[in-house]
Amino acid sequence: MKQGLLKRNSFWLALSLVVMLVSAIVASAVQTAGGTVAVKDLQWETSSGRTLNALLFKPDTATADNQAPAIIVSHGWWNNREMQDANYVELARRGYVVMSIDMYGHGNSDPLPADELAVNGTGMYDAVKLIADLPYVDVDRIGVSGHSNGARAANWSVPIDNEAEQQLIAAVLLVDNDPVYVDADFAYTNIYGSRDVGVIAAQYDEFFFRSYSPEGAVLTPPREYLSTANAQSFLHFGTDPAETGDVREAGEVYTETIDGEEAMRVIYSMPQTHPWSTISSGAVGHLLDFFDEALGAPEDIDSGSQVWQVKEFFTALGLVGFGIFLVAFTRAMLFTRAFAALKASEAPAIAAPTRKGLAWFWGGLAVSAVISGVSYVWLSQQTWLYGTFFNSAPSIFPQGAVFFIALWAAINGVLGAIIMAISYFAFGRKNGLNLREAGMLPGWGKFFHGVGLAALTVTAAFGVVFVLDYFFKTDFRLWVIAIKWFPADKIGYALIVLPLFLIYFVANSIAINVFNRMTLRGKEWLNTLLLGVFNSLAPIVLVVAQYTTFAITGYTIDGFGGIFSIWLFPVIVILFVTAVISRKIYRATGNPYIAGIINATVVALMSASNTLVTTF
Repeated sequence: MKQGLLKRNSFWLALSLVVMLVSAIVASAVQTAGGTVAVKDLQWETSSGRTLNALLFKPDTATADNQAPAIIVSHGWWNNREMQDANYVELARRGYVVMSIDMYGHGNSDPLPADELAVNGTGMYDAVKLIADLPYVDVDRIGVSGHSNGARAANWSVPIDNEAEQQLIAAVLLVDNDPVYVDADFAYTNIYGSRDVGVIAAQYDEFFFRSYSPEGAVLTPPREYLSTANAQSFLHFGTDPAETGDVREAGEVYTETIDGEEAMRVIYSMPQTHPWSTISSGAVGHLLDFFDEALGAPEDIDSGSQVWQVKEFFTALGLVGFGIFLVAFTRAMLFTRAFAALKASEAPAIAAPTRKGLAWFWGGLAVSAVISGVSYVWLSQQTWLYGTFFNSAPSIFPQGAVFFIALWAAINGVLGAIIMAISYFAFGRKNGLNLREAGMLPGWGKFFHGVGLAALTVTAAFGVVFVLDYFFKTDFRLWVIAIKWFPADKIGYALIVLPLFLIYFVANSIAINVFNRMTLRGKEWLNTLLLGVFNSLAPIVLVVAQYTTFAITGYTIDGFGGIFSIWLFPVIVILFVTAVISRKIYRATGNPYIAGIINATVVALMSASNTLVTTF
């Protein structure tokens, strides 16, 4: 029996490693265009006096004798350089030299001082200066593009370039952020001069493309952006729309001679949300068309011919392998002398539910889901904490978005513990629930032994990530869910919020395995599936409510800001997956703390390595 379990688990451990390796190999093959694009991980001290990190993609065709156009691409706030993977994959395979930066405060770059948010375009203009010095770059054909606050970085970079001795930026594509429309006196203006400039505008953008009254009231939703004076002034090269004789449309390229050079303006309007533009084949296609028009693509490949989805599929497959590894490695260690004492001789006993037990089960799930949703909305409305949440005030939490999610998690962990206490004293104790036998009271020796196993598992899992990044320069990700390598400072940031995540994930593991483990229709897996769904149910309901309202009315729910629904996208998947991981490890150990600690630590590290860091 023991040999059978060891053999079966060895298969899953080997499978997880193979899946992660295949993920890295294929993702690397795609982003290097089959080995014809060199990928370099750059880190340098800029003229701003801080360290900037970026991925550089150099096609083989770009040489000193055959200089290529170059494009700087940037992620948005609370993200990192890999969020631009669809763009840099497609641009590089078309012969552009591409640099995808970690803006200051993000990813592997230095933290961002709160009083210098715009410093050199938050690093974008520092990247422009570096790429212009590369011998294989055509200095007359340099473009910049960014999503959300990456687009704001591009807007910040243009005035710096205007004041430079030699202007370096020839084209600007703003994705899901407004262009600059007016000057300091609120008169319509053209800060972009003779540069080619385009905008990708989401019709359901949570933040941008609205028009406002002088008092700040919203007058038009983003789906009506093209009808606004701002959009029309942009398409008329800074002219007051009241002085023009035509109404310009989305998707049309408009040209005008500025300072003796022909410049173009275009707005691509797309029926999608703000974050979706980072993973939209339509948005990628518009980006390719724009830069082909503005700079000229060295390789003639139709904009509809895209392969980045293959990379996305395999990096997502890597996430699956990572999750399997967490379970399989933990179980493998139970067969070693160091951790054999933590192995359950058999899966903890599970009984068929009684009628009264089912009532407590369903009631507890319903109450927990309601509390989860209500507490999230309530926390999002605590304006006195916005300075911390949005990194606009000094705090011991330098990663405000992570702190928000961690605090919400801790609140639910505490409330969940209260619900479990009520359940135990009102029902469980009278109906045979033994907390010691169920693993909730393992003893201090086993508890700390389990902490050691959890730490080893997390270290091993991220060790695999680091090794694969070293050789293949790729991570595991699906859209906004990412496992990536990180510098040592991210460990410190993760430790700051780890106690809050531990409160939730340990309590959640106890709830799933000690209080709510049963068979449904004679099957334990149905119980696990249901618990995973209910873990994610409140976030799912909030996201559906937000975007249904947005689709119908053109606006997000009043009092529930768009950023708070966006932050829930990765949470939905994480809460479901961690429930499954928790149950799998509990069945092998009879100890709910091991999985709770593993889940909390992995989530803390994921969060700390994929967000914004500001200092005061």
